[in-house]
Amino acid sequence: MGLGDNAKAALLTRGLAEMMRLGVALGARRDTFAGLAGIGDLITTCTSPYGRNRSVGIQIARGRTLREVVGGMEMVAEGVRTTLSVRALARRHRVEMPITEEVYRVLFRGKDPRLAVRDLMQRAAKDEAG
Repeated sequence: MGLGDNAKAALLTRGLAEMMRLGVALGARRDTFAGLAGIGDLITTCTSPYGRNRSVGIQIARGRTLREVVGGMEMVAEGVRTTLSVRALARRHRVEMPITEEVYRVLFRGKDPRLAVRDLMQRAAKDEAG
């Protein structure tokens, strides 16, 4: 969508904060997310040109529907269904996860990805640690 490096860094940072909040609410240790299982996987998922989840996101940003994208895939992009599970867990445990909410709205409610990014970027700044 033509986002700059600073916008991408903000989304990654806020994404990690969301993961940590949910993980801690479910009993995980905060420092677990500082390693390969947390930030390592997040960076790879968001930057690798070979990632299935990233590919889905790129195609949706280009105007394709989730049905079109997933229907044409031979492999599974696990993040699509995981979005539903994570959103349900977050709601059940009352954990604020605005990126997850926006991804859900884009994937399953047809929200324009540009509006989702705009809404995320216009949120008030908060402590990123959680």
